[in-house]
Amino acid sequence: MNLFDYMRENTMEKEAPLASRLRPRTLDEVVGQQHIIGKDKLLYRAIKADKLGSLIFYGPPGTGKTTLAKVIANTTSAEFKQINATVAGKKDMEEIVAAAKDSRGMYGKRTILFVDEIHRFNKGQQDYLLPFVEDGTLILIGATTENPYFEVNSALISRSRIFELKPLETQDILELIQRAITDVERGMGTYDAVIEPDAARFLADAANGDARAALNAVELGVLTTDQSPDGKIHIDLAAAQECIQKRAVRYDKDGDSHYDTISAFIKSMRGSDPDAAVYYLARMIYAGEDIKFISRRIMICAAEDVGNADPQALTVAVSAAQAAERIGLPEAQIILSQAVTYVACAPKSNAACCAIQDAMEAVKTERAMPVPVHLQDRHYKGAGALGHGDGYLYAHDYPKHYVRQQYLPDGMEGRIFYRPSDNGYETQMKAHMEWLKN
Repeated sequence: MNLFDYMRENTMEKEAPLASRLRPRTLDEVVGQQHIIGKDKLLYRAIKADKLGSLIFYGPPGTGKTTLAKVIANTTSAEFKQINATVAGKKDMEEIVAAAKDSRGMYGKRTILFVDEIHRFNKGQQDYLLPFVEDGTLILIGATTENPYFEVNSALISRSRIFELKPLETQDILELIQRAITDVERGMGTYDAVIEPDAARFLADAANGDARAALNAVELGVLTTDQSPDGKIHIDLAAAQECIQKRAVRYDKDGDSHYDTISAFIKSMRGSDPDAAVYYLARMIYAGEDIKFISRRIMICAAEDVGNADPQALTVAVSAAQAAERIGLPEAQIILSQAVTYVACAPKSNAACCAIQDAMEAVKTERAMPVPVHLQDRHYKGAGALGHGDGYLYAHDYPKHYVRQQYLPDGMEGRIFYRPSDNGYETQMKAHMEWLKN
């Protein structure tokens, strides 16, 4: 490294954002993630012993994936190389592989390659790394916000240990905020700033588990707040609210948050909890989820989980879907809320859902017998002459507009697929069917 490179790196380090400057340098400085780096945990022991295999760190933004990679870089005796998959190409990897082979051959030294945003590599780029990970030329550390089982080559997955990082707890972020305010060397300590407890608590909560969001807000607050008469910079609640104007909702339409939230949304409606259901509705709308997608889930729930216990639920859901699409946001949220709370509060029955599932299974696994002759159509050419429809009893010619006759194919007489529940309107349906048949 020449003098100019050294000066440039020095300048960049000093002028880097607070969240970058404050990155832990050792394991003992890391806050949170004790489920994987607690002193009795495998990852802690492997880093301390410098005996790492290939790893993939998976978790939401701001939870410490890159931080752990940097800690490993500061701890290991191996060569440490870092690339970002958003800008790196095959040529970059070829140069790293060549250097790794030289280092291993000449000095017996391992090479750790940290690939940030590894899910951004296409299949060909991931495949290129595979043989070098397999033969030990490279120890791979990948970081991703996406579920690696969906986004990372299965062959790389099988050769790596996956560690899932969780959103930081509020107390963890509070600790980082205080460290940022008081650290003279790498934090904002030279500014003589003070953050009020309610402001710190607000930032820690509003960051929603993302340490970077909280530290960015602290830095902005310190740099943009004037000194008070006592010579200190006071970050109060009002300043904190200015610095982080919108809660960072973790919601990726192609990732786990999407599936987890919609799952909780449906299960809350099914479980007759309108408060939880409308909360998850709000999370999806706030995060920009497509209202057509939300509407489809409400309609499915109305049919699958409410069914004939309240047939009106499906009508409400369909009407809400049409109205929401025609009107659009923000007003559509009111319409969707009406449908969600109606479906959540409606009596529940999955009898209709179970009926079609059982019938489909019967069709799939059993021999399909002919439609009984008396139910066959006699109106198409030649059908009457063949006796199709002979013996059919017209229900409206009989008392109660009902007459006993065989409707299921031969061999299936007496099979029951639909079993009305004792909930809501289905109690009336059940009573009506019993009245008909007695």
